[in-house]
Amino acid sequence: MTCRITPYVPEAREELYAGLRPLLTAEAAAEAAAVRAEPADLEQGVWLRLLERLAAEGPPAEPARWLRAAVRAEARGWRHRTRWEAEGAPQPGEFTERLAARTPEQLAVDAQQRARLHAVVRRLPGRCAALVTALLSPEDRTYREIAGELGISQGSLGPERSRCLGCLRRMLAAEVAAPEAWEKEWGTT
Repeated sequence: MTCRITPYVPEAREELYAGLRPLLTAEAAAEAAAVRAEPADLEQGVWLRLLERLAAEGPPAEPARWLRAAVRAEARGWRHRTRWEAEGAPQPGEFTERLAARTPEQLAVDAQQRARLHAVVRRLPGRCAALVTALLSPEDRTYREIAGELGISQGSLGPERSRCLGCLRRMLAAEVAAPEAWEKEWGTT
């Protein structure tokens, strides 16, 4: 399982990018206000989708139609994430209360799960391992701090985070489907 994005743009595809750029700019600007996002964030997410698409399947048959659908999908994802963050945020003290009510057995299981998660995170490709490790840090760093630490722009962090978390999800799903990998790693065979 590899989660990769081609680090360069093949010259044969430059024309595709140049042709889509004005349409993407207009579509992202139109959708961004409705989801309270920056148009550049939506654009960057769509460029990542296109790079992934090109690496996996090649160019879309109808690039303009694909691009419009990708912008709408990116905006829906943005709307979903911001709504979840607003609704799902714990109230002050709620998280601490839940932690205090746990048994030693629950704490031991949680520690084991965290160790397994961090083992998978360390195997993430490229910058993803450092990015997800920074996101999991108990220091609760800001995007600006994480971007500075990783040497990337703050605007790139959100789309890259989404890509890395998608890769992590796929790796964790594969681990669950293949429990013998954990048994070898943890010596439970």
